[in-house]
Amino acid sequence: MAKAPTPADLIAVSTTWWTLMAETQHIVAMRMMGMAGLWSVTPSENDRMVSEKGPAFAASAAAGTAAMIAGKRPDQIAAAAMKPLRAKTRANAARLGKRGPKLPG
Repeated sequence: MAKAPTPADLIAVSTTWWTLMAETQHIVAMRMMGMAGLWSVTPSENDRMVSEKGPAFAASAAAGTAAMIAGKRPDQIAAAAMKPLRAKTRANAARLGKRGPKLPG
């Protein structure tokens, strides 16, 4: 049987969760501003926004399932499932953030 998670383990998985949520909202905001013509995005951004979801969630489900089958604790399963999503949100936030606002003129 796995040992119980420590408070530090729970804080770590909680921090990962909240970081994932904040990055997700940041990406949504930049993409919505891109649709409104206020943020510099590539013409393929709308297609990318839709096409990346399936593979990212499949990788997340696979990682979480593998951790569960390995007998990991719930916090470790959650961390494993969030890892592929965090990689995608981190990359998207960095990529979109570099493009910046679309200034007139």
